Amino acid sequence: MYANILLSTDGSDVARKGVKHGVALAKALNAKVTVITVTEPLPIDFGSGHASGWIPSQEEVDSFDAASKDRAGKVLDEARAMAAQIGISAELLHIPNAHPATAIIETAKSRGCDLIVMASHGRRGLRKLLLGSQTSEVVVDGSVPVLVVH
Repeated sequence: MYANILLSTDGSDVARKGVKHGVALAKALNAKVTVITVTEPLPIDFGSGHASGWIPSQEEVDSFDAASKDRAGKVLDEARAMAAQIGISAELLHIPNAHPATAIIETAKSRGCDLIVMASHGRRGLRKLLLGSQTSEVVVDGSVPVLVVH
């Protein structure tokens, strides 16, 4: 049914549920697994009107990028361990300086994935509208089927 599954994680407890479910599904289907984590770029405030903004120095940008890479490595190592624990291997991928939903959708397309597995907090009502959701964005904007784990 599904031969190439993309699992998305940010390392949160909720995302771990999605990875756990996704690796179990991949094992049951004997599917290829790619685990992706996306780190967003350093937010820069150019200011507007009378407000002075903030533009980071190159040292600050480099420090942020190094910390993002380190964090992504830990998140992916955890996903690798979860996959290995049930006896499957997973390709690991870190996409730096990107919008998560966009990177997930583009990666699924470029790698020929036929299913994306993601977790969601399952927020409802106003909290969902105010907080937004990468999962919701992937479901709405993507062309690959998405399995949402709560």
